[in-house]
Amino acid sequence: MSQPINPLRKYIREGKLPHFFCPGCGCGQILNAFLQACDELSVDPSRMVIIGGVGCTARIPVYLKGDVLHGVHGRTLAWATGIKLHKPQTKVVIFAGDGDVASIGGNHLIHAARRNLDVLVVVANNFNYAMTGGQVAPMTPSQVRTMTTPFGNPEPSFDICELVVTAGATYVAREATGRPVQLERTLKKALTHEGFALVEVLSQCPTNYGRYALRSGDPAVTLKWIMDRCITKAQADKLSKEEKAGKFVLGEFVDFKRPIFCGSSVYDLESCECCE
Repeated sequence: MSQPINPLRKYIREGKLPHFFCPGCGCGQILNAFLQACDELSVDPSRMVIIGGVGCTARIPVYLKGDVLHGVHGRTLAWATGIKLHKPQTKVVIFAGDGDVASIGGNHLIHAARRNLDVLVVVANNFNYAMTGGQVAPMTPSQVRTMTTPFGNPEPSFDICELVVTAGATYVAREATGRPVQLERTLKKALTHEGFALVEVLSQCPTNYGRYALRSGDPAVTLKWIMDRCITKAQADKLSKEEKAGKFVLGEFVDFKRPIFCGSSVYDLESCECCE
């Protein structure tokens, strides 16, 4: 008896399958959660512009029908800015890895948040530069071993959520692939938000992070390592700074409205005359 076709396959470019993600990689779960969110909202991804830079996560748009950009490292928000200034009503979604968006793309990130550019950035944080072999990245935890830090990472890691909150983002949340229901719910809210939205997703990379940092290529080991260190924002609010050290706080950090960037001015989507 043939298996029923997943209804989400209608959004996928069949000619691009099979995908290139490693077995157990969290990118497939992020793509699934995103498509589930779109489907429940009756939002067609093919009506969006979906952008990826360089890295494993940046390959997610390649598999989606519609207008996609896949290009150079760290410049996703520069492209998104140009698209939004030309066609403000177009929904733009970016898929980026932690190295892509927080390293070479760091300045674009903070200024897009400062301007309140009306885009959604989905950041897969797998704690390393996965595609290029497992090098240390801006969000690699301190003291963790990677291919380029065999004695442990000597640097403190970025908290990308705190970074963009401080810069002025209007919707910021963190979730994990190990919480698919909460991840889908968060992406649904982010997709309907007007203004700069960023969702960080803690995602397992068994091939490189697991192998170097955890000495195991088993996806379950990497996922367990992540989830064992996760606490909710409600739990975190009851803990001291010392008690929260080494923990990943999940939940929404900000959700509010302010004027959206439109070139030399700001506007509200409902009253924008740019496309008339």
